[in-house]
Amino acid sequence: MSPRTLFIEAAYLAASILFILGLRSLTIPDKARRGMQLAALGMLLAIVGTLVHHEVVHYGWILAGLALGSAIGYPLGVYVPMTAMPQRIAISHMFGAVAATLVGVAEYWHLGNGAEVGRGTMAALGFEVLFGALTITGSFMAFGKLQELLPSRPLTFPGQNVVSIAMFAAALGLFCWLVYDPGAHPAAFYGMVALGLAFGISLVLPIGGADMPVVISLLNSYAGLASSATGFAIGNNVLIIAGALDGASGFILSIIMSRAMNRSFTNVLFGAFGSAPPPSAKTAQGLTVRSITPEDAAIQLAFARLVIVVPGYGMAVAQAQHQVRELAQLIEKNGGTVLYAIHPVAGRMPGHMNVLLAEADIPYDKLKEMDEINDEFQNADVALVIGANDVVNPAARNDRSSPIYGMPILDVDRAKHVIVLKRSMNPGFAGIENELFYAENSSMLFGDAKASLAKLVHEVKQQS
Repeated sequence: MSPRTLFIEAAYLAASILFILGLRSLTIPDKARRGMQLAALGMLLAIVGTLVHHEVVHYGWILAGLALGSAIGYPLGVYVPMTAMPQRIAISHMFGAVAATLVGVAEYWHLGNGAEVGRGTMAALGFEVLFGALTITGSFMAFGKLQELLPSRPLTFPGQNVVSIAMFAAALGLFCWLVYDPGAHPAAFYGMVALGLAFGISLVLPIGGADMPVVISLLNSYAGLASSATGFAIGNNVLIIAGALDGASGFILSIIMSRAMNRSFTNVLFGAFGSAPPPSAKTAQGLTVRSITPEDAAIQLAFARLVIVVPGYGMAVAQAQHQVRELAQLIEKNGGTVLYAIHPVAGRMPGHMNVLLAEADIPYDKLKEMDEINDEFQNADVALVIGANDVVNPAARNDRSSPIYGMPILDVDRAKHVIVLKRSMNPGFAGIENELFYAENSSMLFGDAKASLAKLVHEVKQQS
């Protein structure tokens, strides 16, 4: 083994180990930053190992790609606000899938449009470009829905599922044909790529905004699988390992998110969750809400022994996490205890609330997962709901006609008093009324979450 080959293999091995350690650290909140640094170092080693490969004959295009990627990546990492992080992740998946698909197409063309490809290599190439292509358009559709360039509701038409299944079946048929006969007409290969792109659009458009966290996780898995297949196609070990890690972790996360919503993959992909509620679903007709002033809410909070804060997407939109921390510090100064209830699908991506609260220097040990905090609500003097909706809706327990029935929720309604900070009475992504807002122990504090919390902070200071 030549010194160059030895260096490449050592760099790839070190990169793979760093990827695994980085992923492991991401499971521990106070080590997550270190995990990202380890993964970044691993990626640097992988790039260096690739750049010294003997098959690289010209560095011009590679350097141009590095410059372009850095120019795009730096603003995405530095200037994108946390509220836009879900769509940034979706667009990152798209970029990764574009890279995997282009590598697959280039490799197929380089090998004589399949004439010089064995069946095993063709299987890897076909898997790579098929999953890469559907991830490209699927991620772009998810980005459009999250960025509100497309309606967040499901976009469907009669026979939607039949058309989608037919497209995927046709792409799968072409894949099998190419594996059986790698030298088949190139139109079969490029037709498979085109069908993959079309299927990605058809796959995501009928999915509602409430299911976007699961969709993002699933697309992450697809992008990882495509990258792993790329590694098999071009004989790159670090791509195989990194892609497998990405694919497996994304798939596991999708399962966790689906369970948190009490939904199966089939239900997510074909259930059109987020559409208009069925006629049997309960409405707010005849019900009234009780509004509360910041002064009255502050009195409850100032003298509460246990306050449980339930953050949601409304807090993220208002960028109110720092006001949440300031309010919590005042309550604790008065002798109260403040905990934070985190639902697995709160916000628009896994861990969205955790990241926002950590950004405000809220201690990790105060962030409690759903199973850990639900028994505490009955002891809470006040549950403060900030922009959360479907994840606190008792209809998930009580109303069999509700589209969210069976979904595990935070048991906010069991607190002694509930204060809900909300802009309006508009429903959440599921498109249904929230029974919590009309409960006898609930009060609504309307307005922008950041402004409302600032008023609460001021009033609690007056009570101290």
